Amino acid sequence: MAVTSLNKQSLGKRTVSGSLKKQSFRKHLWFYLLAAPGVVYFLLFHYVPMWGVLLAFQEYSPYKGVFQSEWVGFDHFIRFFKDPAFFELLKNTLLLSFYNLFFYFPFTILLSLLLNEVRSTLVKRFVQTVVYLPHFVSWVIIVGITFIFFGPSGVLNHYFEMWFDGKNVPFLMSNDWFRPMMVFQQIWKDAGWGTIIFMAALAGINPELYEAAKVDGANRWHNIVNITLPGIRSTIIVLLILRLGSILDSNFQQVFLMWNTFNESVSNVFDLYVYKVGLQRFEFSFSVAVGLFNSVVGLILIMIANYIAKLFKEDGIF
Repeated sequence: MAVTSLNKQSLGKRTVSGSLKKQSFRKHLWFYLLAAPGVVYFLLFHYVPMWGVLLAFQEYSPYKGVFQSEWVGFDHFIRFFKDPAFFELLKNTLLLSFYNLFFYFPFTILLSLLLNEVRSTLVKRFVQTVVYLPHFVSWVIIVGITFIFFGPSGVLNHYFEMWFDGKNVPFLMSNDWFRPMMVFQQIWKDAGWGTIIFMAALAGINPELYEAAKVDGANRWHNIVNITLPGIRSTIIVLLILRLGSILDSNFQQVFLMWNTFNESVSNVFDLYVYKVGLQRFEFSFSVAVGLFNSVVGLILIMIANYIAKLFKEDGIF
């Protein structure tokens, strides 16, 4: 009898639990429907394509397919590491990423702090709109505008020829100017858009802290150093960790449009190399191996950076 009673109680609890779950699902049905397109997007374009990493361990043939192609193990990785161009690709990719990390990333923080100090709501919204707009312009147009201003017969060289007796500065065909031009374009296009997260973090700082600091005689500089920056420190660290994860990923569209035979020694990065090998030489398996190498290195860097952040008692990404 006791066993029967326990079974009935367990069955009753399961029935109540199932009923509550159904009610909860019905209650939040519209939220699930709202999230559905995003979930489907990530499933179709981020998780399903992960099966493609199998090609890195095969000698893939489009005629045989993924499951009939010959398995070659780590041969493509060994070939990639032995390639004489490997260290040049690694150096170019890392330098370009570090340029963006040391100039673009701090610039977005500085721009956010400057926007936060603007007291006029109308001026602030106008400036935000202006700096956001380039983000919605394609890289083709950004590079086209760059050619208009910095090309061999561009606006700047036109004035240089007038002022310096016909001297022309090869901005777009020089190894020395390639990386500065890339960083300048990145700042111009995306710095304003990158301030959105920082502005949201700044809005979450308690205004009473500034009022208390004002009573103590603190000026704006003191507020920034002692209240504002510590208030967004966790956000800065999280975004920095995420950027380290893509340190071997360059903006392919930007690099491809700025690349030419004159600056090839500094513009040849991993993403461009994958395009040349995978789509021009049709070595699909080898190009997938290069891409997988980039992803693994990015994951390792994220883990290391997150671990260091935890050591310093900061919030990581997990």
